[in-house]
Amino acid sequence: MLREKIEAIVETIVSDIIVDSKLELVDVEYVKERDWYLRVYLDKESGIEIDDCQWVSEQLEAKLDESDLIKDHYYLEVSSPGLDRPLKKDRDFIRHAGDKIEVKTYEPINGKKLLVGTLIGLLNGNVQIDMDGQTVTIPIEKTAQIRLHIEF
Repeated sequence: MLREKIEAIVETIVSDIIVDSKLELVDVEYVKERDWYLRVYLDKESGIEIDDCQWVSEQLEAKLDESDLIKDHYYLEVSSPGLDRPLKKDRDFIRHAGDKIEVKTYEPINGKKLLVGTLIGLLNGNVQIDMDGQTVTIPIEKTAQIRLHIEF
């Protein structure tokens, strides 16, 4: 089965598991590193706790074993997306409007391939950020990665 199809099915299963909770599904990845990994990233307004991850992991593991969806040997990881989480879905851009982000692009925009600014939002397939009072518009297809920016 295709990786993308597995991710979509797992996303549906996890969404059903967390429907009556305060948890939010951030992302699902099924990736081959040295081994296969099925990674589920969760969040909630008050912050994710290990008990949340364990509960979802146990529920998901039971459903996956029951359905025999994934034929390969894999490791299941359920966790928080971290402080520097990537922004991928429309709801990520809505939730993090006003937050500082960094945008890595495939080719320079205004002479830079790394732009840091305050997220205004996602409009018509373009990421809009405020950089020192100037609105910069970046077509989403020209972005390699968009993450929350962490300042140390």
